[in-house]
Amino acid sequence: MKIRIGVSARGDADPLRFGALADDIEELGFDSIWLPEILTQPAFDPMVALAWIGGHNPRLKLGTTALLPGRNPLRLAKQVATADALTGGRFLLTVVPGLSQAPERDAVGVDLAARGGLIEELLPVLRRLWSGERVGYDGPAGRFPATELWPLPVQRPFDVWLGGMARRSLVRCGRIADGWLPSLCTPEEARAGREVVEEAAQEAGRQISPEHFGVSIIYAHLPLDDRVAGAIAARSRGRDPRRLVPIGLPALRELLEQFIEVGFSKFVVRPVVAPDHWREELEHLAGAVGDLQT
Repeated sequence: MKIRIGVSARGDADPLRFGALADDIEELGFDSIWLPEILTQPAFDPMVALAWIGGHNPRLKLGTTALLPGRNPLRLAKQVATADALTGGRFLLTVVPGLSQAPERDAVGVDLAARGGLIEELLPVLRRLWSGERVGYDGPAGRFPATELWPLPVQRPFDVWLGGMARRSLVRCGRIADGWLPSLCTPEEARAGREVVEEAAQEAGRQISPEHFGVSIIYAHLPLDDRVAGAIAARSRGRDPRRLVPIGLPALRELLEQFIEVGFSKFVVRPVVAPDHWREELEHLAGAVGDLQT
């Protein structure tokens, strides 16, 4: 099992030093840089920023948790395929429905209850486009005429991961996705969720690679203040953030080891508070967890 650790920067980096951040992430031995798609908070647009990094840095893998509901599937397919083609097959995609809290909920433009169904409908359309089929679409996400996508991704097939901890999300992942990347969960919850994903995949006559199970982890250096704890609780279905966010790098390492013990091997880590000096943060992070990578 190959253990890989990526770093999520969100909107925390100075735009003028963004290239240096990507260089530091690679130099210090991390596998990838990740940018989530967040519309209403300080965050780079991941498609634009990752494409820029791909041209700036020739080796680092480039990952995003991208919104699918609210997007034209042909446009998204072309953006992702272009990014993968221009970076030599380094683009990593996890599809998410978007946050459920306002104002992000409203900015997506799709009712929360409809988002899961849209992912189930649109992901097969994206797969067909990325495989080179001639595809047309007329449905709730819009319409486009029968089209053959150009360019095609370098990665064939192009893998798509899903997140989510609700049972319907786990079943959806098993039926139509290539990997699972949850967040804000304990190792025990992740192990139970994986069982549901694998059962759903088996029932659908398919199999998800055992290498394709990972976790996105937020960590902190100091105990969470009430504001941050409340924001995380809202995203984690009201659960106690102190059970979900390791405090200090030794605690982060211990948590990673626990996830590895239950069969998870791909990780995206992010400090809950943007560091004043990213290079220093990355050096400490690499010293604490870098040797876990195999």
